[in-house]
Amino acid sequence: MKRPLLFFISICFFQLSYSQVVINELDCDTPGVDNMEFLELLSDTPNFPLDGYVVVFFNGSSSGMNSSYFTVDLDGYETDVNGLLLIGSNSVSPVPQLLISENVFQNGADAVAIYQADDIDFPEETVATIENLVDVLIYDTSDADDLDMIAIFNQDPRFTNIQQINEGSANNTNSIQRFVDMDDNVTYSSTTPTPRQLNDGSGIVLNGISISIAQSQYNEDESFDITFTSETPVTENLNFNILLDNNGFDTSDFTGNTAITIPINQTTASTTITLVDDTDDEGDEVTRVRFENLPATYLALNNNLEIRIVDNDFTMANFGTPLNPTFGNVTSTQPTGYYNSLDGLADTALRQALQDIIADPNVVRAQTYADVLDILVEADQNPLNSNEVWLLYTEQGRPKLDLQTGSDNNGKWNREHTYPRSRGGFNDIEDDEIADGRDIFWTTKADSLRHGNSDAHALRAADGPENSLRNNKHYGDPLLGGYDGSEATIGDPLRLGESFRGDVARSVLYMEIRYNGLAVVNGYPENGPGELGDLATLLDWHRNDPPDDFEMNRNNVVYTWQFNRNPFIDQPDLVEYIWGTNVGDVWDQPLSISEVNTSKILVFPNPTNGRVSFKGLDRETKIDIYSADGRRVKSIAIETDFSIDLDLDSGLYFIRMLSGDKKTIRKLIVN
Repeated sequence: MKRPLLFFISICFFQLSYSQVVINELDCDTPGVDNMEFLELLSDTPNFPLDGYVVVFFNGSSSGMNSSYFTVDLDGYETDVNGLLLIGSNSVSPVPQLLISENVFQNGADAVAIYQADDIDFPEETVATIENLVDVLIYDTSDADDLDMIAIFNQDPRFTNIQQINEGSANNTNSIQRFVDMDDNVTYSSTTPTPRQLNDGSGIVLNGISISIAQSQYNEDESFDITFTSETPVTENLNFNILLDNNGFDTSDFTGNTAITIPINQTTASTTITLVDDTDDEGDEVTRVRFENLPATYLALNNNLEIRIVDNDFTMANFGTPLNPTFGNVTSTQPTGYYNSLDGLADTALRQALQDIIADPNVVRAQTYADVLDILVEADQNPLNSNEVWLLYTEQGRPKLDLQTGSDNNGKWNREHTYPRSRGGFNDIEDDEIADGRDIFWTTKADSLRHGNSDAHALRAADGPENSLRNNKHYGDPLLGGYDGSEATIGDPLRLGESFRGDVARSVLYMEIRYNGLAVVNGYPENGPGELGDLATLLDWHRNDPPDDFEMNRNNVVYTWQFNRNPFIDQPDLVEYIWGTNVGDVWDQPLSISEVNTSKILVFPNPTNGRVSFKGLDRETKIDIYSADGRRVKSIAIETDFSIDLDLDSGLYFIRMLSGDKKTIRKLIVN
């Protein structure tokens, strides 16, 4: 068992009677993911309003330079019947009156201070000050003393003997607690945390109430019980209400009693909630069970319990997943003539003309990194289940609600940059954390490399652990330091396939054309930001995994936000003219698969097992067969009715028959 670490300050530098609010307890570091950290304030009178006060945390590291990194505005809050206000995340028990995110407090050497001021007086990176100071605690987790931080607060005559208090080593189970003796001398002890309790054990003992639910997920039409349990029997009937509404989930989605009574001398009560099975495709939802009006003499030991409601009305798309792709069901939404300016160009002129289209500052929009989440839940939606996103690399669906929001990425999805940020040289910029919708955007151009951070053509939904495994490796042979997705999938003993490879290749090649300063090169360069390899690998991936309906659909979705397209999805052969076998050749747009002629030429059988016949030809005809992505896979010239073994893989193809100035196009399915 750990022994409590005791730290004493021999000279009194603060008296409770001097000010109305002090720092009573701090737990800056907790085991694991640091979700139980908290700060507790104490007023010298109960139910003390905290309007006009603010809490400020200062970073004492060499890079932090004793400047602020987090503030908490206390306007509208008051202490409880014991004069306490607890600040922390919903994971803390008892649940704090003032909720903040998990894992916010730094471990030290740092400081936390109370000021009579407003949060706007402490913008991020404000250097610590004694102006309007009410109380301060300088603390650490077995770190060296922050002498310059101590010197700053030593300027206040109340704190001339201030010392830095050690909570304990990393992942400790202690908190720093403040004690005052009979002579008003202040000492600090690092010992077992006591949130929402006076450190000396005095005060009114509050009865804690907990909420319990058997499961954290239910389907529409199911019922479940919510049980409420007090630590000790209640001395009179305890009446309170609960709330379940949350975002789109409201009283139309459930039935059941939300007015709860724990009878006198009892410790439990429960209610049964039945979920309504509607016919709306509203997606999976989350309800939060929480107290509405718990009396002041009771503590919520937990609160805001989340329950996922699985919607059974999900829809399926008319196209397949990348693992089982379809072709031709989704057509490009490119405007008429979108690529016309490319015709007749080659080499650098072709490259420049392409960039002029997809980086046109008069048309193209850049969205924020936060907006990308809204784009991905639509663009990467699982064709088999509208409540899920389809994950790059691991090639599986995952509920949209399982977005990673904290440090734990297991079972979560997040945003993956196909062109790694560290190699591209772009990162978050100001306002990137604000999701402000498609109609608010930045003007962007080819030199706006900073916008590569939030370009949805190069961002995909990905499994959190797999994203970490991917890191910033080049693409290619893992033995050479690259990434080809062949490592064992996190949580799955078998690799599911390679259907993501062409998608990644076209995404990365798009980035080189879209932004100046990026280059996809052969090999595995380590020459600084901008370069990414391996070009040969990516070209191979592009050729062997052509664009399917899933990729075309996401191209269409991203276009509605950014007003630009990935041309290598719309016109796959462009890759060969810029990097591959047709470099130097003049580009002319290939056939449009929407172009249809009513000629009486027959192509049969259709579908075919491989052999196909042509009937109705009366003159020399050139026949080109294209894959669904527009690549020419076979070409012959014939003059009369003719039969041929195609030797093609199963899939959808298009046959273009050109005779003089007449052109006929037919769809062909090969089984």
